[in-house]
Amino acid sequence: MGYDRHPEGSMASTIPDPHPDIPAASGAQAATPPSDRAGRVEAHGIDHIPEDERHGRPRELFAVWAAANVNYLSLVVGGALVLMGLSLAQALAVIVVGNLFWLLTGLLAVSGPAAGAPSEVITRAIYGVRGNRVNNAVVGWMISVCYFALNLAAAATAAFALVERCGIPATTGVKIVVVLVIAALTLTIGVYGHGLIMKLYLPITLALTAAFAVVAYSVVRSADLSYAPAEPLTGTGLWAALLGGVTLIAAGPLSYTTSADFSRYLPRTTSPAAVVAWTASGAFLPSVAVCSLGALAATVVDMTDPQTALEKILPGWFTPVFLLALVLGTIAINALTAYSAGLALQAVGLRVRRSLSVLLDGAAAVSLTLYALLVSNFLDTVNDVLQLTVVLLGPSMAIYATDILLRRNRYDGPALTDESRGSAFWFTGGVNLAGALALTAGTTSAALCVNTLYTGPVAHALHGVDLALPVGIGVASAVYALTARRTLARPA
Repeated sequence: MGYDRHPEGSMASTIPDPHPDIPAASGAQAATPPSDRAGRVEAHGIDHIPEDERHGRPRELFAVWAAANVNYLSLVVGGALVLMGLSLAQALAVIVVGNLFWLLTGLLAVSGPAAGAPSEVITRAIYGVRGNRVNNAVVGWMISVCYFALNLAAAATAAFALVERCGIPATTGVKIVVVLVIAALTLTIGVYGHGLIMKLYLPITLALTAAFAVVAYSVVRSADLSYAPAEPLTGTGLWAALLGGVTLIAAGPLSYTTSADFSRYLPRTTSPAAVVAWTASGAFLPSVAVCSLGALAATVVDMTDPQTALEKILPGWFTPVFLLALVLGTIAINALTAYSAGLALQAVGLRVRRSLSVLLDGAAAVSLTLYALLVSNFLDTVNDVLQLTVVLLGPSMAIYATDILLRRNRYDGPALTDESRGSAFWFTGGVNLAGALALTAGTTSAALCVNTLYTGPVAHALHGVDLALPVGIGVASAVYALTARRTLARPA
C-alpha cells in the first residue's frame, strides 16, 4: 500500500463527501476509531479524515498545548528578558504581550475540523499545490527541525546535570547517548501519533503542573519583586529591548502554524470558538507562568546558566525531580514538533509513511542538537534562531489566519488532497500568486526591519529598534487580503 491509508492524490482521497449537510457525530457520542487509538501507530498521514472517524471534544486540546508549554526553553527565554536589561515589571508585561500571539495559533486550529486535514494540506488553498511544497519544505519542515533541535538541546542540558548527580561524568560520549535516548522517547510519541498524544498529554500536564508549583513557590519566595537594573534602559534602547523581547516570546506561538494537525480529528460541527479558546488558553496560561518564573528567578540568580542557577534556590531534595520535569516537558513539546514535521515531509512530496517521515525528522534534529551542544553557545543560539525565524513565521501565520477569515473557515478537505492539474487549488502552474506575493512581501519587509544576526536598514535607521514582527505580519496580511479576493475559491 501507499504511505497513507488513502494516499495523497489517489481516487479515494478526491471523492467528495456524499452527504455534506448531515452533521457529524458529536464529541460525546463518537467513539475513538481503531485508526486513532493510543496503542497503535496512527493510520492517517496527510490524507482526509472521514466523518465516521472524527471524534473527541475541543477541551481535550487544552492538555495538548499545556503540556507542550511547561518546558525548559520557556524558562530560558523568560530569564533572557531580564538579561536584556528590562526591569521585572517590563519583563512580565513583555511576556503577556508576546504570549497573546497564541490567539493566532488557536485561530489556525479551527481549519482542522473544517477540512478534516492537517495544516500542511490546508495551505494548498493559499499557495497552490506546487507552491505549498516549497512552503512546507521551509516553514513546515526546516524550521520545525530547528525548533526540535533547540528543545532537544535544552532537555539534554537538564539531563546532563541529572546524570552527573548519579555519579556519571558527562563526557562527550555520555552526552551523545543522553541526546539519543531523549530523542528516542520523543520520536516514539511522534511515531504513534495523534491517538497517543491525546491520551498522554493530560497526565503529563498534571505531573508538570505539580512539579512547577514547587518551582513557583521557591522562585517567588526568593525573587526580588522590586527588581530594576542598575542602569535602567531609556529612550531608543528601551524600545529596542521591549520589541526584541516581544519578538523573542512571540516566536513560540508563531512557530505553530500547524495547529490544525491536532484538531483535525474533531467532528466537522465542532464549535470554532471552542477550538480557539481551548487551544489558545492551553498554551497561553502555562507559557506565561513558566516564562514569568524565568524572569523572577533572573532577579536573584544569573540566568545565563538557568539550570545551575535555579538549583541554588530550589530545595535540594527537589532538584532531581525538577530536572526530570524539564526533560519531560521538552519531550512533550518536541513530540508535537516531530509529528508536524513528519506531515510536512509528506506534503513536500516524500512518498513514505508518516511514521518513517517522523524518524527522518529526528535524525536531522539530533545532528543539529549535537552541534548546538558541543560546538555552539546554547543561549546565543536560542536568541538568534528564535528572533530570526519570526521574519518568516510572522508573515506565514498572518497569511494563513487571513485566509481563514476571508473563506469564513470553509475548506473542502477531499478537494485539498487532489494534487492533479485539474485540482481546484492548482491555480497558475501549481502556484497561487496571491499567497506567494504576500509571503514574499511580508518576509522582505520583516527582513528590512530585523535586528538579530544582522541589522536591516530600517532597524539601523531606528538605532536598533526591531519592527520585523509587526511590519511582517501587517504587510503579509494586507497584501494577501488585497490580491486573493479575485482567485479565492470557496468550495461548498
